[in-house]
Amino acid sequence: MRTTMHARTLIAGLGLAALIVTATACAPDADDAGSEAGPIRIGASLPLTGEFSQGGQDTQQGYQVWEALQNEQGGLLGRDVEIIVRDDATNQNTVVTNYNALIDQEGVDLLLGTQSSLLNIPASAIAERAGMLYICPSCASPEMFNRGFEYIFFSQQAIASTQAKTFADWVAALPDDQRPATAAYPSLDDPFSSPVVNGVREVLEAAGIETVYADIYPATTKNFDAIVSGVRDSGAEIVVQGAQFEDGVNFVRALNRAGYSPEILYQSSSPTYGAQYIDGVGADNAQGVFFSSSYHEDAETFRNDEFVAKYREMFGGTPPEDAADGFAAGQVLAAAVEAVGGYDDQAALADWLRANEVETILGTLAWNEDGSPKGEFLVGQWQDGVSHVILPEGVATTDQILRWRGDAF
Repeated sequence: MRTTMHARTLIAGLGLAALIVTATACAPDADDAGSEAGPIRIGASLPLTGEFSQGGQDTQQGYQVWEALQNEQGGLLGRDVEIIVRDDATNQNTVVTNYNALIDQEGVDLLLGTQSSLLNIPASAIAERAGMLYICPSCASPEMFNRGFEYIFFSQQAIASTQAKTFADWVAALPDDQRPATAAYPSLDDPFSSPVVNGVREVLEAAGIETVYADIYPATTKNFDAIVSGVRDSGAEIVVQGAQFEDGVNFVRALNRAGYSPEILYQSSSPTYGAQYIDGVGADNAQGVFFSSSYHEDAETFRNDEFVAKYREMFGGTPPEDAADGFAAGQVLAAAVEAVGGYDDQAALADWLRANEVETILGTLAWNEDGSPKGEFLVGQWQDGVSHVILPEGVATTDQILRWRGDAF
């Protein structure tokens, strides 16, 4: 679900088209793929180092848990699966090189995506040219799905522009004496964060909530004192920040320095980093922070109990959201291969996904023709050091919803 680079870097990175167009990638040979002995080899590139490394490492853990459980249960098509991961170091050029090498030189049978829209946009173009199915666990930018690609599928519930819709609808429907009158929208400049904020802003403005502050800051921003001063001086009662990890933490620290406490604080991604977020801002400062999430460890979804148990066995602790997203991507890939009965015809895998639903630890997933998902995200909130689901009501883990650091609604 995350990207953290400057949006203009994305535009520049799309200049990688020259590399993509000249790639000699090709899909696996049908005869070789079906008869090859040994494991089914699945290639992926992930940012194990660099700016996105936390999400990349968490995603790799999800892939590893899926690989272990899949093999324990007989593998795929009666063969073990082996995931081959290459480090792209949070670099668009490297992710292109990695996927070309995985397809051309290593001859992998199947692909899984990298982490972040920034990296998945060029990586998915390599897969598309090769005619290979591309399941990405973290590619929520709407820009992923406006290129007419046939092989890309996002294995979460919603793209960025609608991920916070449930939260925004809840705010808009609050009683008059509880609904905020003014809103501020600071956002990281990247292809994921800005659409999340814009989606909330559209709903809240339609409900009559006045926008009193809006700004986009670059990924290089480390000190948020000036931004917070502007938000505070605007008198905003609700603050919706398009944040990844570090910028979200630094924003909360700046709020503390300014002595400013909006009634409602929403951050798009930072709070989903679990213990790292709590360590960064402190449990008291996390109290009541809203966020959207694809996953909760207590969800009663397909194989979630197995996933949680295996994750704890392999890595200890609570599975982070990116690990769950990685596992779900493996579930989607396996469902398509098993339903089709092979992977020689990867267009058939894509056609099957467009026409069917898949049960995952994130819930039931289904896709539009462009590979974007059709579902809705959960709304989470930190309460007393615990991450809870508060919306939708039918899957909530608590019936209490808090103001930031304040009383219940």
